Amino acid sequence: MINAVDHIGIAVRSISEARRFYEAMGLDVSRIEEVPAEGVRVAIIPCGSSRIELLEPTSPNSPVAKFLDKRGPGMHHLCFRSDDVRSDDSRLRAAGVDVLRDEPTPGAEGAQVQWVHPRSSGGVLVELSEPIVK
Repeated sequence: MINAVDHIGIAVRSISEARRFYEAMGLDVSRIEEVPAEGVRVAIIPCGSSRIELLEPTSPNSPVAKFLDKRGPGMHHLCFRSDDVRSDDSRLRAAGVDVLRDEPTPGAEGAQVQWVHPRSSGGVLVELSEPIVK
């Protein structure tokens, strides 16, 4: 079940340059990690009960690199937290929603994620993320 806004993904050409703005607002990058399957480096910036993720491509063929080539830097996606992403995936498929993966896959911080095509969500790329329970 979807229970919160998890994060907002922002496509950037350079994390080191983009983070300056967020740090000037008093926010701190808590960590940077690479998600090789997505061809992206992710800077995690906590912000209240959610966070901002700066997405820097590590490959010219990654989805984020293609996004930057087509649209330039900016909001890439909106992510909702799920307590059962497989169940949410099944429910959305049954409702005729267009998802991008055959099944949920690993994402940042080890979460299981599924993506919803913008044509099914009012023009916004949506990610569903089930975090690892710690």
